[in-house]
Amino acid sequence: QVQLVESGGGLVQAGGSLRLSCAASGRTFSTYAMGWFRQAPGKEREFVGAISRSGRSTNYADSVKGRFTISRDNAKNSVYLQMNSLKPEDTAVYYCAATISSGYSGSVYLSEYAYDYWGQGTQVTVSS
Repeated sequence: QVQLVESGGGLVQAGGSLRLSCAASGRTFSTYAMGWFRQAPGKEREFVGAISRSGRSTNYADSVKGRFTISRDNAKNSVYLQMNSLKPEDTAVYYCAATISSGYSGSVYLSEYAYDYWGQGTQVTVSS
């Protein structure tokens, strides 16, 4: 089992940047594929991006492609979401999620239903 804690959210002006971090407990972090999701008020939770357990593969939602970058540091049990050129429509609670990935080390998972563990979320607010 793994516990996830997000940090780095806050208030930023449009065009600005934020870096979210997700710290995981446990000694088997490198066996988990990770994902970032977000949920805006009144909307369903949506996929933002994902990274394989090896870190070699990533995938992004079209809405953030070219602006957001996911990375991970398995030695620090952490995954990151670098968000640049932020827009007001990026305002949401951002969640990191983990799922055990026992097959191909480059597998990424886009569906929230693939993930077994979730953090509590961190609020990102982008003002216009």
